[in-house]
Amino acid sequence: VQLQASGGGLVQARESLRLSCTSSRSIFRATSMGWYRQAPGKQRELVAEIVSSSGKNYADTAKGRFTVSRDNSKNTMSLQMTSLQPDDTAVYYCNVRWGLTPAFWGQGTLVTVSS
Repeated sequence: VQLQASGGGLVQARESLRLSCTSSRSIFRATSMGWYRQAPGKQRELVAEIVSSSGKNYADTAKGRFTVSRDNSKNTMSLQMTSLQPDDTAVYYCNVRWGLTPAFWGQGTLVTVSS
């Protein structure tokens, strides 16, 4: 399985970006799909996820600004990010799990927010 993340870039504070993650395997039966990020010198953290059994979850820092979505017909998960701040600067990774098997990770896409 390959997950291809895209959409990162350099933006100014308060601007928006949309990240996409396309899977080589159908996501229709994915157990969970999520976006994580890792800033320099920090641990990887969950940003937002879609869990088949419970719906969407967001980190407190993402609530009200980020929206996670999926398009099963395109095997794609997206993260719409608005009102970006310099603290959002990080490499963003997508993560997909099917059943109880270990999750697959995308290669990461860099988001840089300048003040």
